[in-house]
Amino acid sequence: MGPVTSTRLRWGALTWLLTLQFFVAEAVAEARYAGAYSRVDDVISALGASDSPARQLMNASFVVQAALFVGGALLLRPALRGGAARVVPVLLGAAALGVLLVGVFPTDGNGSLHAVGAVLYLVGGGLGLVALAYAVRPHSETLGTIVVLLGMLAIATTIFFLTGVTGFLGEGGTERAAAYPLPLGLALTGVVLWWTDRRGEESPDATSLRAERAREQTRRAEQARARDAALESAGRRDAGTAGGTTPGDTDPDDTDPEDYWGPSGRRG
Repeated sequence: MGPVTSTRLRWGALTWLLTLQFFVAEAVAEARYAGAYSRVDDVISALGASDSPARQLMNASFVVQAALFVGGALLLRPALRGGAARVVPVLLGAAALGVLLVGVFPTDGNGSLHAVGAVLYLVGGGLGLVALAYAVRPHSETLGTIVVLLGMLAIATTIFFLTGVTGFLGEGGTERAAAYPLPLGLALTGVVLWWTDRRGEESPDATSLRAERAREQTRRAEQARARDAALESAGRRDAGTAGGTTPGDTDPDDTDPEDYWGPSGRRG
């Protein structure tokens, strides 16, 4: 993986920011829809079906979205931190494959592959956001918190959507609550990473976290030194007791047998 250069970070951020194109395409496809369309009752895939006047635009948006997910993950991978950084491209890759299948195989075309793609996108997207939150947390605690909340929302509503618990938000509303967090989270992450790099400094959250960790390490080091000093002192006392050199002991050879004021046990 290459270094995190400003140019690479800028292009990666722009790539993820462009995932918002999906909302533009959806709005246009909805406006051109021939019949009545409800975002609460109708799923997103209906906008890419054969009876949708803007089906080419909607399906092309799905395909472009797949490329943007993967492209941004590869460009920004060096900027991510921790073990979660290795998981993010895998999960976003699964989401990208899913949205690609959704675009290539409309719901009234190959329904099975379309359904597989939808599940891959929703599951991979929700889990990918949670992993991304941990990977960007060293840059910004606030960003990590927002992204993980988006991921948890996506996971929860994905479970509701796949299990048919859609009475409250409707089928279309529940699907959107599960699908929208991914492009929103990626766009936000890209902008924050680019802005932090442009300022040339760590965010206040990251600085505070680093200082707190430094204080904790100092405290532990001081505790370790105090423990070692106590153990060393105890060891010296034990060695002195075992060798019979405790204070007050008198060498028998130094006792005068005619000294009646000496210890009674040592008079000759």
